Order: sequence, then structure tokens, then C-alpha cells
Amino acid sequence: MNSRRHLFTSESVTEGHPDKIADQISDTILDTLIAEDRNCRVACETLLTTGLAIVAGEITSSAYADVSSVVRNVVREIGYDEPEMGFCYKSIGVLVTIDEQSPDIAMGVDGDPEKGKDQGAGDQGLMFGYATCETDSYMPFTIAYSHKLAMRLAEVRKKRILDYLWPDGKTQVTAEYVDGRPERVTAVVVAAQHRPEVKYEQLRRDIIDEVILPTIPEEMLTDGTKFYINTTGKFVIGGPVADTGLTGRKIIVDTYGGVGSHGGGCFSGKDPSKVDRSGSYAARHIAKNIVAAGLARECEVQIAYAIGVAEPVSVLVNTFGTSTVPEADIEDAVKEVFDLRPRAIIERLDLLRPIYRKTAAYGHFGRDDPDFTWEKLDYVETLKRKV
Repeated sequence: MNSRRHLFTSESVTEGHPDKIADQISDTILDTLIAEDRNCRVACETLLTTGLAIVAGEITSSAYADVSSVVRNVVREIGYDEPEMGFCYKSIGVLVTIDEQSPDIAMGVDGDPEKGKDQGAGDQGLMFGYATCETDSYMPFTIAYSHKLAMRLAEVRKKRILDYLWPDGKTQVTAEYVDGRPERVTAVVVAAQHRPEVKYEQLRRDIIDEVILPTIPEEMLTDGTKFYINTTGKFVIGGPVADTGLTGRKIIVDTYGGVGSHGGGCFSGKDPSKVDRSGSYAARHIAKNIVAAGLARECEVQIAYAIGVAEPVSVLVNTFGTSTVPEADIEDAVKEVFDLRPRAIIERLDLLRPIYRKTAAYGHFGRDDPDFTWEKLDYVETLKRKV
């Protein structure tokens, strides 16, 4: 925990950001397949640019996904439905290049209960989960409110409260921390794509009145809080026309906004046999229950795996000096209580369901949604008893 007075910043993006469009397409393909085939193996990536979507990856499944239709439906639902935007679901080309999962990987990952062979990890790697008591969602304040701003930006567009907005957008929150807790917001940054005819003065006033002030808690704003709105003056050219979109390029937005560590692997487009996804969800579940149990004010959990091996090669609990009991005791309790083999994680968190598209925008963590099972506080009492 950093106890000195300091500033910290996190950012989020809207569902219309090109990287997030790519994430949502990849996860919608996963949802389409896993709804019919719980044993599908999916590693699917999407590349977006002007007028073109390229979907590539390795998929093994008995189900079928009409990839072209998935791409167009996702783009339409996000809001790219006007040719004037330069990227429209009606006119984009879709190129698909998909192979089956490598048999060398499959033989290590696929379990065989009849032969006593457990499901192995889908890859080697390290995953992190984090939780803090500074918000009700157990998320860092800056990323929690960056997401809220991005969601509000999409809401005022879709409800036509600000009917001149287009889908692309980014948000950013800077907070001053004192003794490890957020005390005030010093800066809010919003970039909102818009129709060419809107005047900057109107857009700036509307974004402050309809997006920022209804979202950021009043007590966190001061006379010195700075609002930076479309600071280049205009943001008409956006989406995949302005920037190439790629699955897995917003991993800090997806997680904790730069707080804590990141193992480097993305989540979207991967079925839960890939521990980049399931292991990270499990680590968040553990960290959140530790903090909710009052065992620490802040907690980070690291889990690491070897491909084809069920048991993790390491588990680490770090409470940054905030634990109320010996940290080693918490770690021992975690190892005793939580089965971290991939199959056990998948079963405990009920991950073989078509729930993934909605994870692909506004963060995978801190969401109040029953499908986000890794957010449940269902091990609080168990951890209290074990420590």
C-alpha cells in the first residue's frame, strides 16, 4: 500500500472503441459455440480496420457459428449503423481464417476421467486477481469510475439524451490518494465521438452536465477538479476508421486499471480451459473474498500454471502490509479451501455458459451481475474460520 499522498489515474473505453468491438466479436463467437458445445475449444481473435473485419484463430467444436453474421450483428448492436461513420455493419467485408486447435495442445489439456487423467491447464503462464476495500465493488476507485463514465457515455448516446454522439469514446479518472485511500478527484478526461455538426462548446457543456456530474460522487469533486473534454477540439473520425482494433489490446482496462500486477494474457475469445481467463477469474474471486472477510484491506493473488498440468505450480497471496492476520496463514487457507485445478475452477464458477460477450466491455471485474460468478462473496465465512 502506498501511504504517501499521491495521484493515480485509470482509463476505460466505450463498447464502440475499436479494440472493444474486436473483443466483443471474439467473445460473441465463443458464446455462440459454447451455448451448443460445452466442450468447445476456442481461441479466437479479431482485427478491425476501415471497412474490414478479419477473424482468425483455432477452434475445435461440434457447434457452428456463422462468423460473418456474428460480426455484422455485433457491429450493428454497438451502434455502427450509419455509412457516415465510415464503418457500418451493412458494408464491411468479413474475412475468416480459422483452424482447429493443435493436437499437441489438446492432448495435454483434454482430461480423461476414466483413465484418471485430470484436465490440464490450456497454457503456461501467470495470472493475477486483485481486490481493495476502497469501493463497494472491491475495485480501485479510478478504474471503477472510469468504467462508470464510459457506461454513462454509451447510455446517453443510446437513449438519445445526447443524440449527436457516435459509438467511440474514452474516459479517464485521476484521484488524489491520502494514506492509501482516494480523497478527491483531480481530473476527469472524456473523449466522445460525435457528429460533425455539433459545436464544441455545446458538447463540452453536455458531457459535464450529463455524463460527469451524474457519475462522479459530488463529495469527490472540488473547485479545483479539472475537466478535459475532447481536448483536440473535435472527434468525428473514430472507430476502426481512425484506429485498428484488435482483440486483447485493452488488458488493463479489462482488469484493475493499472493497480497491481498483470500476467500479460488477455481474456476475450478464449474458452475457460485457457487459464488466462479462468485462472484470472479464480484469482479475483479469492482476493475479493479475502478483503470482504476483513483479512486485509488490499489483496493480490497470483496463480501460475504449466501447460497440460492440472495443479498450479505456485500460489501467492500479497496483502501489501494491510492484513489483519499473518499473511502466511491467509495463503495456507487459500491453498486448503480453493481447488485451483482448471476443471475445478470451471465447475466452481460455472464457466461453461454463453456469458462472455458482456464481459468484453466495461471490465471483467467489479460488475453487479449474477453471471459474473467470480464476484460472489461465497467464501467469506469459510476463510474466516480457516484463518
